[in-house]
Amino acid sequence: MREKVEAALAEVRPALQADGGGVDLIDVKDGVVRVRLTGACGGCPMSTMTLKAGIERILKEKVPGVKRVEAV
Repeated sequence: MREKVEAALAEVRPALQADGGGVDLIDVKDGVVRVRLTGACGGCPMSTMTLKAGIERILKEKVPGVKRVEAV
């Protein structure tokens, strides 16, 4: 599952990088994906929205078994 999550995150990264941010995969365990938002995304007040409405939604669509995404 980790490889599929990493591939899906690769599709998300260009949009984050366009705003000066990024995302790093930390862990995948029992359907929970843990990521770290980096760059401008790390301190952005909209990071929760980016995480839930963007990254989590896309990962759930592309990777069966993803239950939720958490920021660390």
